[in-house]
Amino acid sequence: MALVVPISSQRTGQCCVLQVAPPDRPAAPIAVLLLDPEHNRLQARFRDDFSGLGLDPLDQQFCEMLAVDFERQVAGEGSGYLDRIEDSLSNFLRLTPRETVTYSSFDRALEQLFEEHVDSAFEPYITHLPVYSLRAAATRFGEDMEVEITGWQRLPPGLRPARNLFVAQVVGRSMQPLIPDGSWCVFRELGAGSRQGKRVLLQQLGANDSSAEFTVKRYTSVKRQTSEDEWRHASIRLEPLNPEFEAFDLEPDEFNRHYRVIAEFVQVLEP
Repeated sequence: MALVVPISSQRTGQCCVLQVAPPDRPAAPIAVLLLDPEHNRLQARFRDDFSGLGLDPLDQQFCEMLAVDFERQVAGEGSGYLDRIEDSLSNFLRLTPRETVTYSSFDRALEQLFEEHVDSAFEPYITHLPVYSLRAAATRFGEDMEVEITGWQRLPPGLRPARNLFVAQVVGRSMQPLIPDGSWCVFRELGAGSRQGKRVLLQQLGANDSSAEFTVKRYTSVKRQTSEDEWRHASIRLEPLNPEFEAFDLEPDEFNRHYRVIAEFVQVLEP
C-alpha cells in the first residue's frame, strides 16, 4: 500500500548566510548554510546566478568557483569547516551569526532557508506550493478550513500555479514505477467531475493506524443504467500500479463509508 505520511519528527540545527560585500555596495547574500550538529552534517545552497550582484569579472568567477568547490572542502569536516571559515573570512566574504532553527527534513529546510534569505523571488501559491501534513490536507480540502502549512516547495517547471495544489510525501511501493517509494508529490484538490482513471489520494475513514490513514490508488468505476436518463455507480475499483499488490472492489455505499477522496495525483517532484 502506498502510504502518505505527515511530517512529524523535529530536529534542531544552526543556519547562517554567506554574503559578498563588493566595495561601495551593500552586502548581498550568495548562500545559506545549514548545520545538523547531531550528525555533524553541513550543507550549503548557493545562488545559481551571480551576474546580478554588481561584481567585477574576477570576483564573480571567485564566487562561482566557491560554490562548485564547497562540497569538496566541507566533506568530513562539518562543524569544523564552519568554525574555520567563521575565523578566516575577509571583508569581501561575510558570514552572519548562527541562528537556531527547527526542521523535519534537512534538505527541505535548506531549500526554504535559501528562499527566505537568498532568493527573493518567493510568492506563495505563485512560485511555491504549500507543503501539508496529510491530516492538514484532509481538513483544508475536505472541510475548507485554514490549516498550518509546514513548508513551501518551488513550483515545478511546466505546472500552472493554483491555490488548490499542495505537496505531500508518498511512502510505499504499490504505486511504483509512477511514484517511487518516499517521493514528494504534487496533488490537486478534486472538485466536481469525473474521477474515472485518475490516481487519487484517499483518506481511510476510521483507520486505527495513523500510518494507514492515507493512500494513493487508481480509481475506476462501473456504472449501471437505472433509467433512461440516469446512471449510477455499480462498483468502485481501487488498484495499485505495482503488480505485486492486489486491487480491490467496493460497493458504492461501502466505499463512501470507508473512504473519502481528497485530491488527484499530479506529478512526482524531482529529488
